[in-house]
Amino acid sequence: MDTYHLSSETNDHSHGHDLTLDMTRNTEGESPSRGVKVGYVVKRYPRFSETFIVNEILAHEAAGLPVEIFALRPVEETHFQDTLGQVRAPVTRLPDKLRSADSLWELMVQTLRALPKAWEILASFKGENARNVAQSMMLAMECQKRGVTHLHAHFGTVSTSVARLAARLAGITYSFTAHAKDIYYHYDVPQQLQSKIDDASHVVTVSEFNVDFLRQRYQCHSDRIVRIYNGLDLTRFAYQDPEPTATRLLAVGRLVEKKGFHILVEAIRILVHAGRQVNCEIVGTGDEMRNLQAQIDSGKLGDSVRLLGARPQSEVFVAMRSSALLACPCIVGDDGNRDGLPTVLIEAMALGVPCISTDVTGIPELVLDNETGLCVPQGDAEALASAMLRILDDKALRQRLARAGRRRVERNFDQKRNSAVLRSVFDTAIGAHARVEQGAA
Repeated sequence: MDTYHLSSETNDHSHGHDLTLDMTRNTEGESPSRGVKVGYVVKRYPRFSETFIVNEILAHEAAGLPVEIFALRPVEETHFQDTLGQVRAPVTRLPDKLRSADSLWELMVQTLRALPKAWEILASFKGENARNVAQSMMLAMECQKRGVTHLHAHFGTVSTSVARLAARLAGITYSFTAHAKDIYYHYDVPQQLQSKIDDASHVVTVSEFNVDFLRQRYQCHSDRIVRIYNGLDLTRFAYQDPEPTATRLLAVGRLVEKKGFHILVEAIRILVHAGRQVNCEIVGTGDEMRNLQAQIDSGKLGDSVRLLGARPQSEVFVAMRSSALLACPCIVGDDGNRDGLPTVLIEAMALGVPCISTDVTGIPELVLDNETGLCVPQGDAEALASAMLRILDDKALRQRLARAGRRRVERNFDQKRNSAVLRSVFDTAIGAHARVEQGAA
């Protein structure tokens, strides 16, 4: 009979080594300290654009919280965070396809053996996506074997779908962090966000803007929605006043519609046509690269705007320090997709780089206009061009914005403090569940 296998990795999270593991593997001796171990459920791990997940896990590990990482889909990228190698948590890649009907049958038999109440619970999964159900069975058994007491998923899409079902099978709690696309994007297939909110112990989200939206749109007790900003390990981000002679304009991010880089290119065209010499560099790759290059070529901006492709994080930070400003001209896409609160803004402000961004979702909670940065209306190339000129031409303004930006980051975006709040969410969920279980005994 066919069986399925898990891919398990430690240390080298980008490639790792494969260990053939069946679902009956004995993992005794892996009991978590203080009786708490958290399983992180993510669609793919690692992803270069999801630095916040790596930061969060590193902060938990520094505080002594045992973590297991479960990835639901294969890695697709080749560039990763410089800090990835510091993560000690093992990564388990759950198969997203079973080889045969026999494999599915064997999975069900193993689940029923391992989890006595599984049959009744599985019967209640009618209408759920079959792949999600299969992965939830694998995940639930791994949680039981490894002593995972709580699951936390990032993004309210497939990762939360699987965590929700697995938590029910394993008899443990789960929470999830909602970011932006998972809240606002117009999905072809409904994501059942209300059901996920109903069943979660807590819903974490990354801005007050998101909190207000979720409370208005969905039924959820206010005590169960928690705003926790994505944070940074500030010991890695030494502040320096901006270089007064710097002229480079820098932008960093995936080349997708919601980043608004086509607005940036138009703003550069406005400056060039006004007679300004401009040097703008855009770091990142994505689906819009050809369109952006065509826009640069048609505007004869080849001497003013360069698309650099992906770069290692360390190179990006060096480029930030030698730039006059960071532009982050986010917009709401036609499909509803948008950024929540881009990590690149937090990083740049921590380093002392003056920032310009837009009034999208939670960004104004970080970039307070004319206080910690400049905030312009989304999609307004003229306003963006004017804001860039202000920073280029006013060295005192650069320094004032940079210093206030660093203070804002220290106050609200310190990963050590913010991850402690998240751990208290985990502890509250586990404690409440234990009390219910004791009462039912």
